[in-house]
Formats: sequence, C-alpha cells, structure tokens
Amino acid sequence: MSLRELIEGVEAHEKTLTVFNPTPGAVGALREHFENRNLVVEGASTETGPSGYAVLGSDDEFVTAVSVDDLLDPGADDGAYRSILDHLDETMFTSYDRDRMLAASREIEDRAWRVEEGSLHAGFQYPSNVEPQREAYERLGGESDLDVHVYVAPGDQIEPLSGATLHVEDVDEIRRSWFVAYDGGGLREYMCALVAEERAGRDGFYGFWTYDPSTVEYVLDHLEATYVADGNEPTRTGV
Repeated sequence: MSLRELIEGVEAHEKTLTVFNPTPGAVGALREHFENRNLVVEGASTETGPSGYAVLGSDDEFVTAVSVDDLLDPGADDGAYRSILDHLDETMFTSYDRDRMLAASREIEDRAWRVEEGSLHAGFQYPSNVEPQREAYERLGGESDLDVHVYVAPGDQIEPLSGATLHVEDVDEIRRSWFVAYDGGGLREYMCALVAEERAGRDGFYGFWTYDPSTVEYVLDHLEATYVADGNEPTRTGV
C-alpha cells in the first residue's frame, strides 16, 4: 500500500457524529469544534429518546454516545471529550499551503527533538522545500541520537545534510507527497506522523496527521522497505 492509498483509506473511514434533538446552534457549534477532525456532524430529530446527546458512529455501527453539553462545556471534565477523541485517531485536513505544511511538520520535529532518540523520516517533495528546514534538520541529526532521513525528488542541486541521510528518489510518490513521521524513540505515546499529497486540480495539500501507533508504524515500515532497505541506497548521505 502506497502513501496515497493510506490517505484514501483514512478518508474512507470518516466517522459521523449524530446529534439527536439538538438545541438551536448545537450542530453548528460541534461542527466548528471538530472542524479539523475526520468527522461529519449532523442533526436528527426523533419523537422519543433523549435530547442533546451526540452518537458517534462508523459504517452504520455505534461507537459511543456523549452529552452535547459535556462536549461543548470547557469547564466540564474531559472524560466525554476523550471518549470521542479516542476514536478519532486520524485528523484529515484540506487545502494546506506549503507554509501550513511547514508549521504542521514542526510539531512532530519538536517532539523528536525533545526525546532525542529514535527515527525521523521527512519528505518535502523537492530540494527547494528542504532549504528552509536545513538548519533544523542538521541540528536534529547532528545534536541528538536521532536517525534522520530526508526524501526529495530530483530538482535543483541540493547539498548533503550534515548528520542526516538524504534520499533523492525519482518516483511520483516522493514528488507528490509531503510527510514527517517519528517512531517515538521507543515511546509509543510519542509516535506521530503527518502524511499529505498534492492533488491535481485541487488547491494545496490533502492528508492527515495521526498519533495512532499502528498508523505511524505503517508509514515508517513503508518508507523503510521502499527507500531505505538494502538495495535502495540513498543518493547522498550527510556526514
């Protein structure tokens, strides 16, 4: 399975939050609350049953139910909110430009820097997108025990990254995809990944970020097997 197929798989598993007998404005408030999640929020009216409850479903199957008041009350215990988020492992986004992709990538890079161990893989499509990140990645690879890999498609001349392995890959997946994935340095709670692609005819990038260990492991396994394993030597290696 390619990175594109992984994105399409996350997209296909969009969940639905149905608000039964909602109070005025509740559906709109929840849509805004979860606007960056892979989630559809809709209202439903019933003659019987409780009002103001939200039911999370996936593929017509019940997942969990919570009170709308608890979801929207910032002072309430976060148990209700967590009961929803625990089932939303991937966060979809659309129409991100390169500046927003860099900002989203920075959270994962900062997490790797704090742990200072493990493996960090990042693909920025072309060399010109790497240059604004050069100093950060040379620091990540040179001032920690991180194993850092950077991927680009052929383009402008690019110098090796000190302390990082540079992979120049003449394949469509690297040209179209922007990704940053961190294995957590042995700590599953620190595993995270951002995976997106630039789609023809659409404005910006479409993809997801995730803190789900199994999804992060898939991304890393795919990159290792496809581009890092024996027989897929990097074009240039930083020293």
